[in-house]
Amino acid sequence: MDLILWRHAEAEDTAPSDAARQLTPRGRKQAQTVAKWLRQRLSADAVILASPTARTVQTVEALTDQYRSVDRIAPGAGPEAVLEAAGWPDGIASMVVIVGHQPTLGLVASHLVAAQSAEWTIKKGGLWWLASRERNGSGQVVVRAVISPDLV
Repeated sequence: MDLILWRHAEAEDTAPSDAARQLTPRGRKQAQTVAKWLRQRLSADAVILASPTARTVQTVEALTDQYRSVDRIAPGAGPEAVLEAAGWPDGIASMVVIVGHQPTLGLVASHLVAAQSAEWTIKKGGLWWLASRERNGSGQVVVRAVISPDLV
């Protein structure tokens, strides 16, 4: 399974509620840049799950309108909620994209890559592409890509 952890792009600091925060003009550019890079690499059967906040919805909609909004991966969700939503390590599909928030996505990355709980930072609009595989009877995690909108 391929698991892509995509942090929402830059959002405004204030809004009537945290969930209502919109992307800034810079955030829209970040989302479009990463979406263009990702669109060329997504499998046809990829499942895309997004937190229901305005900023994650705007980020994912730069890529597609074919996604599911998932309440359990909203801000404050634990890494286990993200992994469960994705069906890690076997997957609810061969490729799952999670569009979410910090620190949750950084915690997921640290748990899978380093087998520890650490608040790794994923830059706004950036993504980590991880894959699960089995080698010699043991499950492994492969880091396929780590990108930032500034480097695409």
